[in-house]
Amino acid sequence: MKKKTIAGFFAGIGGIEEGFHREGARTVFLCEKDERAKAVLKKHYPRIKIADDITEVESIPKVDIVTAGFPCQDLSQAGLKKGIEGSQSSLVQHLFRILGNVEEEKRPEWIVIENVSYMVSLDSGNAIKYITSELEKLGYVWGYRIVDARAFGVPQRRQRLLLVASKNNDVRNVLFADDIKEPPVNDSIGDIDPNRLYGFYWTEGKRGLGWTVDGVPTLKIGSKIGIPSPPAIWNPATNFFGTPDIRDAEKLQGFNTDWTLPAMKLKKAKRGDRWHLVGNAVCVNMSQWLAHRIFNPGQFDTKLSKEIHRKKWPKAAYGYEGHVFEVNVGMWPINMNTPPLKDYLQYPLKPLTKKGMRGFYTRAVESTLINYPESFIKSMEVFLENMEGD
Repeated sequence: MKKKTIAGFFAGIGGIEEGFHREGARTVFLCEKDERAKAVLKKHYPRIKIADDITEVESIPKVDIVTAGFPCQDLSQAGLKKGIEGSQSSLVQHLFRILGNVEEEKRPEWIVIENVSYMVSLDSGNAIKYITSELEKLGYVWGYRIVDARAFGVPQRRQRLLLVASKNNDVRNVLFADDIKEPPVNDSIGDIDPNRLYGFYWTEGKRGLGWTVDGVPTLKIGSKIGIPSPPAIWNPATNFFGTPDIRDAEKLQGFNTDWTLPAMKLKKAKRGDRWHLVGNAVCVNMSQWLAHRIFNPGQFDTKLSKEIHRKKWPKAAYGYEGHVFEVNVGMWPINMNTPPLKDYLQYPLKPLTKKGMRGFYTRAVESTLINYPESFIKSMEVFLENMEGD
């Protein structure tokens, strides 16, 4: 069978495309402006043309699939919250401009868009409303679903919105044919199992914790000035607090070891650049599942959906010609039996610094918003005592 072809916009380090490649597709065109990401793409896909700026792209080769993980800075709960009209996230309008330039009969069969889950809530869901309206104008039926990366075999709690649009295929058989009714996770702050590792955001403390049992919270891009911001990992059995190696962070996104290393060959490379690229990436395992379902559709149960008149956008939906249908599915389409975090990590954790640990500890004990486990607080005290003893 002839390989499906891809044109990828806002490609980053190729997370969406790499997942599709693992299912037999091939990319013929990429667009990415970040020089660090382009260095990674050029290393792994040396024969693919890479355009610099989507605002300057007028046309694309004839392809089967267009992918786009457009900027989330204006849509993220932890970001600018300016909405779809923000300077970064509004760049997606150029995707629709380019598709509009393509003759109708030559438009790609599939459109795949990835972004943060918060976009369905922010600003009354104006972002998802805009995107789906533009797709309908171009003649596409669309569907989206918020999924958790842990469903696909990586111990990272990363909730993302996957949107699929098609001209002639039933997107419901792609997005909603699979569903795990009772996911095998419980991230509540409760009893501590000394045989497990626990991930959390150590740069916060009074409000956002990101508490994740046997996994890490969502990997972030770090600060604007290039300081990495990896999550922390707590080992209650040894009273140890550390951060993962960048190579394990790449693995937590489904990439091969040192996937982002080519970015460090740039003249102005900073130590936080690889963390930025990884935090900004699309999980390869997630996109591979989506590619598999596009190429091998399942069977949607129509009893799972009902038409709605939007007051707010649901976590899963499909629509066409102004109609929107909510779909009763969860964030785990499948369960790939994610291994324990301690077995998944390949490299030693880097101990938190005394300054970083003490700062988090102070915020944690002062917080009235988060009920930290007593054993967690005690373990931090032991860790600090050991550091001061050294």
